[in-house]
Amino acid sequence: MLDSPLCPLLGIKYPVFQGGMAWIADGKLAAAVSNGGGLGIIAAGNAPADYVRGQIRAARELTDKPFGVNIMLMSPFADEVAAVAAEERVAVVTTGAGNPSKYMAAWKGADIKVIPVVASVAMAKLMTRCGASALIAEGGESGGHVGELTTMVLVPQVCDATTLPVLAAGGIADGRGMAAAFMLGACGVQMGTRFLSATECTIHPVYREKILKAGDLATVVTGKRLGHPVRSLRTKFARDYQKAEYSDTPDDVLEAMGTGVLRIAVQEGDAERGCFLAGQIASVVKQEQPAAEIILDVVTGAEAVLKGAEKWVK
Repeated sequence: MLDSPLCPLLGIKYPVFQGGMAWIADGKLAAAVSNGGGLGIIAAGNAPADYVRGQIRAARELTDKPFGVNIMLMSPFADEVAAVAAEERVAVVTTGAGNPSKYMAAWKGADIKVIPVVASVAMAKLMTRCGASALIAEGGESGGHVGELTTMVLVPQVCDATTLPVLAAGGIADGRGMAAAFMLGACGVQMGTRFLSATECTIHPVYREKILKAGDLATVVTGKRLGHPVRSLRTKFARDYQKAEYSDTPDDVLEAMGTGVLRIAVQEGDAERGCFLAGQIASVVKQEQPAAEIILDVVTGAEAVLKGAEKWVK
């Protein structure tokens, strides 16, 4: 069995996190992942605090295992959601799209393990100094908001820059990816796209079908001009946005184009108007499975790869 310092630190069986996917990662999915031995994570996204509190309580009805909340720091509700996480005393808070330093004292005061997503060595060092419990090094292969560095490049540099446990994220969906993450110095993984195929994931059937049918070149990054690049499937919306981005379209019009489009994809499955976030590894996701089965498949696959690695050493 895989042995990782993350497991006793967080009270989980397997060092597998489910990514905080906005409007997708709700209390039901988080509870299913936690019941399967990983760490389920509720995504706050741009949702108001009351929604997040409701999802936390829904998860507690479905699991007695630890789970977390992901807070997107660009959200206009970030302050209120940060307070809710502390009030509800969730086991873990992960953060993205910003610097969570101003919230750290309150979360740590509530005995919350704070595990920021980092996309650079500088941020990894800052979060280490601020008292994070672990770090998630997320490469640009991931879906949603992305950085410049790839997972292969980022993870070992972050591992060299901190004494904290590091999870690898971005481009991981099976045991081979998990084994590679361990070889790069990580002691766990976070997966988002793979869990889009979980039976407990409540995305629209059109969204799920697009993931299951995705090819190797199915994704594209848009939004670089505005300073917050996002990876999604190549759809009509993505093509139209990309065309506008590289034209003289004003920035405020671009911002308006992207407002609410993820929610349209998740809830309505609108292939014309929706933005279907997904990582580059989407083409590896081929079947719908319960979350617990996904976790076991990835972990046992990683164990098999790692045990077989001696064939390369003479």
